[in-house]
Order: sequence, then structure tokens, then C-alpha cells
Amino acid sequence: MTVEHIATPHPDTESFSRRIRSFIRREGRLTVAQTRALNELMPRFGLAAQGPGLDPAEIFGRMAPLTLEIGFGNGESLLDMAQAAPEQDFIGIEVHRPGVGHLLLGIEQRGLTNIRVLNDDAVPFIQQRIGSGQLDRLLLYFPDPWHKARHHKRRIVQPEFATLIAERLKPEGMWHLATDWANYAEHMRAVLDAHPDFTAEHQGTGEAGRPAWRPETKFERRGIRLGHQVFDLIYQRTLDQPQSPS
Repeated sequence: MTVEHIATPHPDTESFSRRIRSFIRREGRLTVAQTRALNELMPRFGLAAQGPGLDPAEIFGRMAPLTLEIGFGNGESLLDMAQAAPEQDFIGIEVHRPGVGHLLLGIEQRGLTNIRVLNDDAVPFIQQRIGSGQLDRLLLYFPDPWHKARHHKRRIVQPEFATLIAERLKPEGMWHLATDWANYAEHMRAVLDAHPDFTAEHQGTGEAGRPAWRPETKFERRGIRLGHQVFDLIYQRTLDQPQSPS
């Protein structure tokens, strides 16, 4: 099994540090088991944040449909999806180490081989290491809503980010978003409905539209307990238009 080594920072990453981030690092308490997983399993299942473009065939030992999830939380839903689809490969990204440790323990306990993990910022990783048209699916479930108006600029779903994802998805690839904040769902729809590279596949506003293959998440259950509506928004990457003859 191929093990990635941590690469030295790429010169382009200096520009990444100047952008507005959509997250705040909150280092929760690690359990003994999570610490052990980070020390022993991350070298086997972890990916480096910087480095050359990813070669999925080298990393997974095969070519298979590739899904990237940004912000997997404690990783339970990612584990369920990977276990239910052994013919597919998954990359999960999460900045909080306890969640990464929890996911690694789940990979070990379930004997999964089709997940790789990044404990770092998603955007520079996607910019630098994910190639054009390399992803079959991008999953963004219950990102930080930054619900105060003055913080909306911190939301990860912005026109520039949508363009980046469109470039990394295969034609007809899928971007699946879920949120329990109606205002953020409205924001997501406004950004992606206006983007020329995406076509909406969900019905109506996406309310109560969770597909059977998306497991319910910890954040979703908390939102439901608070009386929030849940929105599932599914967008398809439009086919590239053929060049007209000159």
C-alpha cells in the first residue's frame, strides 16, 4: 500500500494563507485511542496537504469512481458510505483532529481500504493536488453556516469556490450539499443556480430531500432537535460545450 510523505510547502501556498477561511480550528480533547490512531494509522491512510497532483491509482491501487467529502465531522457518515460502496474510493477532509482520529479508528475497525484522509484546509489541497476532471462527486454536508450577516463572507460556498469545484469535477459529476440553515440553503442556491457550469437536480428548494444513500449526520440530528429544516441540494456539472469550428 502506498504511503504518502509530508511534502515541503509549495510556493503557491503563500497566497492561500491570505484568503478568508471558512473555518476556525478548535482543538478538542483527544482520547487515548484517537491519539494512537493519529500516530499509527495516519501514516497509512493520510494524505499530504501539499505536493504533486494525486494519482488515485497509486494511492488506492486501482481506478474507481472518486468522491471527496469536505468537513466530515466525526466521520461516521463517511464510514457508512464507504462501507456501502466498496467499488468506490473516498477522500475525506477535516481540520479537527478528534474527528480525524475517530474516522481512522472506524477505518481500522471496519477493515476499510477505500478511504484516505486529510487533516488540513480543503481549498489549497483541491487547488494544488486534485486534477481537472478528477472527481466524480464532491460532498459538502452541514458546513459552518456563519449565520451572522457580517460573517457571510466566510461561507465556503462562493462563486470562486464553485468555479474551482466545477474544474475538478468530471462532466456530469455531482456536487451534493446539505444544510439545516434555511438562509445558507438560499445562499447556496443563489450561487450555484447562477453558475454556468452547474445544473440543479434537486426538487424545489431541496427541503426534506435527503437521498437514501446519504446517511444522517450528527450535525443533522442536532439541527432537527432544534427544529431546523434540512435541505439537500444536488447539482450536476454541465457537459463541456464543444468548440465551434473556426
